[in-house]
Amino acid sequence: MAAPSSLQPAEWITRYLDHLRHERRLSPRTLESYRRDLNAALAWLQGAQLDNWRQVTQHQVRHYIAGRHRSGLAAKSLHRELSSLRGLFNFLIREQQLESNPALGVRAPKVRRKLPATLDPDQINRLLEIDDDSPVALRDRAMMELLYSSGLRLAELVNLNLLDLDLNEQLVEVTGKGAKTRRLPVGKLAKQALEQWLGVRPDMAADDEQALFVGVRGRRISRSIVQRQLHDWSIAQGTPRNVHPHLLRHSFASHMLESSGDLRAVQELLGHANISTTQIYTHLDFQHLAEVYDKAHPRAKKKRD
Repeated sequence: MAAPSSLQPAEWITRYLDHLRHERRLSPRTLESYRRDLNAALAWLQGAQLDNWRQVTQHQVRHYIAGRHRSGLAAKSLHRELSSLRGLFNFLIREQQLESNPALGVRAPKVRRKLPATLDPDQINRLLEIDDDSPVALRDRAMMELLYSSGLRLAELVNLNLLDLDLNEQLVEVTGKGAKTRRLPVGKLAKQALEQWLGVRPDMAADDEQALFVGVRGRRISRSIVQRQLHDWSIAQGTPRNVHPHLLRHSFASHMLESSGDLRAVQELLGHANISTTQIYTHLDFQHLAEVYDKAHPRAKKKRD
């Protein structure tokens, strides 16, 4: 191992965040989460009167996570903080400042996974049957059709450029988490909605704007505007719940899995790095099958009095 560095603990956090920004190319929002988690760990390190990260043991990491749990931090947040610490220690190993990772083997409390909400196909149809040919309505319908057709994340949608879309081949190329790109099919109705939007886009977009979707000022649409517009349309169209971009992504995943049963294909379409993330939708599918079974199977029905 190399000689101990003179860098302070906070400086190693800065170096690690630079590594995540430039080498891993993480998004600003993800970087901010790492920064927040590691600054909390830094405050603990200083409170424990430890001079550097090399002094941290597995027992101390376990004690730190337990303390955060007692302070009321949710299990999901504890998992994220532990993941941030593991990443920092792995970076220090790479930089020859540590020989082993003291966060390995430390477990956070189990996260109780909530089933994501979805819309059924009839509710999707009601949402997307918009009787309005204004440029804003055509844009919003195209965005919603594409979110549902291709299972996009909100960030993937707003970052799309005109050149990412190939309507002749009915494909869209998106850049997902970790700057990974994937090519996705565009459904027939989404293609039609996009063609209508592209017909009026020049009326809204600035001449030099490359974004596929723009706001009323002619520049790339913001995440908050997309969220607000979907919320407003869900009210106007009378859908049973507040519609947000991830609800359409969840609905896409659930409907694809229910129809195909191909978990690996749905994983690829969603851009999940780990198939365990995709498996949450198998629970949704089973929930639907269980409801069908309870209604249809003769031995499952409750006898009437």
